[in-house]
Amino acid sequence: MQIDIINFDGKAVGKIELADDIFGIEPRADILHRVVTWQRNKARAGTHKVKTVSDITGSSRKMIKQKKTGNARQGERFNVHMRGGAVVHGPVVRSHETELPKKIRVLGLKMALSSKAKNGTLIVIDSEKVAAAKTGVMAKSLGKLKLSNALFVGADAIDGNFKKSVANIPHIDVLPTIGLNVQDILKHNNLVLTKDAVAAVGKRLG
Repeated sequence: MQIDIINFDGKAVGKIELADDIFGIEPRADILHRVVTWQRNKARAGTHKVKTVSDITGSSRKMIKQKKTGNARQGERFNVHMRGGAVVHGPVVRSHETELPKKIRVLGLKMALSSKAKNGTLIVIDSEKVAAAKTGVMAKSLGKLKLSNALFVGADAIDGNFKKSVANIPHIDVLPTIGLNVQDILKHNNLVLTKDAVAAVGKRLG
């Protein structure tokens, strides 16, 4: 498929061919869901922890006699049913990572890209490079392109002036091609690729 290449003024400056095996796949919600779930699980720190009986500092001596005190039978002071005692079946430090075949991860990324192309929310610009880091100027340029919630993707490295220009603009994020992922693509309304990023994506997924 062919789409226009535009600049920050919104003017078409050429056309580019998008590979059908990357940008023309029919998206499937179940595949996208699996990939996003895998990403979110992988991002979890898993550092949550509560104190179990073995972690509580204190005596394990039996509190009172077993019988003839008129009280309920009690074991150690820091059992789970006692005030200040341990927590039963609470979270412990562990990894939340789940496994997902590489084929599915690659397919999910292709489907995320294809969904943006299918919906008409994929934009290709000639370059993200700007002469100076000016947030106000960049905000006006994004206004011309009607981009209020977008992910910009460059090739290997993003232009420093561009990164500074959009750093304080809400809902505008920037990634190099190597960091492109399904979750970030889907959570933004628009996906903006540079001309070089299209080539880099083709090389990565082709």
